[in-house]
Amino acid sequence: MSKKTYLQAINEALRQEMRRDSKVILIGEDLVGGHGATGEVGGAGGPFGQMRGLYKEFGADRMIDTPISESAIIGAAAGAALTGLRPVAELMFVDFVGVCFDQIFNQVAKFRYMFGGNARTPLVIRATIGAGKRAAAQHSQTLHPLFTMVPGLKVAMPSNPYDAKGLLIQAIRDDDPVIYLESKSLFGMECEVPDEPYRIPFGEANILREGKDLTIVALGAMVPRAERAAAELAKDGISVEVLDPRTTSPLDEESILESVKKTGRLVVVDESPPRCSLAADIAGMVADKGFKFLKAPIKQVTCPHTPVPFAPILEDAYLPSPTQIEMAARSILD
Repeated sequence: MSKKTYLQAINEALRQEMRRDSKVILIGEDLVGGHGATGEVGGAGGPFGQMRGLYKEFGADRMIDTPISESAIIGAAAGAALTGLRPVAELMFVDFVGVCFDQIFNQVAKFRYMFGGNARTPLVIRATIGAGKRAAAQHSQTLHPLFTMVPGLKVAMPSNPYDAKGLLIQAIRDDDPVIYLESKSLFGMECEVPDEPYRIPFGEANILREGKDLTIVALGAMVPRAERAAAELAKDGISVEVLDPRTTSPLDEESILESVKKTGRLVVVDESPPRCSLAADIAGMVADKGFKFLKAPIKQVTCPHTPVPFAPILEDAYLPSPTQIEMAARSILD
């Protein structure tokens, strides 16, 4: 086992799955790069380099560069999945989903249901999410609630390199469409990642820190921030349990409820605006199914209900901070 970054873990998962199964193909913009311009063919490997080096091994038949058309990318990938291939399509930035959302929620998500279970759609749609990288309002959103509310889609949000590899391999081997969301702010994060392939089952939360006084449920890039808040609270003897659902659909309700039953208090941290967020969804689920466990009101820590600002000082203030999470926790401990 060696240390790998979030980006390296994604690259390794793709390489190992493409070696294992010749039906796995990659499709999207700038996956190869170099065509019609100076530079090495295959040198781009995607906008952030997640697929760098794969072209030399797998070639143009399995790494397909497309025009700038998200509708074409997802439409072609959906058709390829129905024929028996296992496409991994890239939307680059999740913000572009508005262009092709019809193919996703009206077609891909419903194939199995509308054909009585006879159609399989082993399609992975990868997209980057999240603010903090000075990419402005049209390239910085975190839109997992849009996908989570669509029946027929599975949604994965890895919060570290270990999960990034294991969840992506699981997604590629799944026979249903999976939305795999990569947090841009975590790309340089490092941790130990096994060299061999492994899978992390969907719908199984990860308890990163055990505690007895309070539960913090956090998603994606908010998980490290929740851990920092928990570490600060621990200095005052406050025992915090930090839980990462890993997938928002399916959602591991059982683990969340068990944690709240143990601690009696809940803070949910979500990098999306507050209305119809996953924070609201999880808070509502706990209020409905675990109200008797609660010793205090549930607190939600989210972004404000505004577009992502471009000004650096405003963008930093837009994102939930470890201090905000800590303050929310203290407010219900009191």
